[in-house]
Amino acid sequence: MGVPRRQTLCDKFDSLDDEIRRSFQHFPKLFNDFPAEVSLIHLFSKIETAQVKALYCGIVKLHRVNAQLAANALDNWEITRPGFRDKYKSVFNKELKKEVHERLLHAEKARDNIVHGKQVKDGAVRQALFDVFEYATLFSAQVKSDAGFTPFGKLTGFKGRASSLDKATSRWVLMGMKFL
Repeated sequence: MGVPRRQTLCDKFDSLDDEIRRSFQHFPKLFNDFPAEVSLIHLFSKIETAQVKALYCGIVKLHRVNAQLAANALDNWEITRPGFRDKYKSVFNKELKKEVHERLLHAEKARDNIVHGKQVKDGAVRQALFDVFEYATLFSAQVKSDAGFTPFGKLTGFKGRASSLDKATSRWVLMGMKFL
């Protein structure tokens, strides 16, 4: 396909699922008013937010952990790329699919270079933006398949009516998943 053009990225954004598009709502203005690097950094912050939301909801919904303890555990956990994949497996008892994980590799490299003050060609940034959009779609679909919710959407009612474990038991579950 080659490096996506600016219009291709705008069209890709417009074709995203409503929940993902809402999560990335500032992209069009950032992309039009600032260098593309700004958009990429912003989208990565939204990706990491969705990753943490996925883990939180998985812990609370699938393992019935006390919501406040789960939130505190995730607030104190420092997200890393391999750490996220490990925690995903721990929470959902499934690996993050290779196609999902690999979709973000090029974009992560571009993001790292930008953050560390290195030169990144505009084409590489545009490709990274496209890859982030693809990753968001694939990641959302996998979480929906694995747990029945999407990490980019409104999470009202994601847990259902199931009661949570007491705080002491919740702590043990979080320790077992190595969040505490």
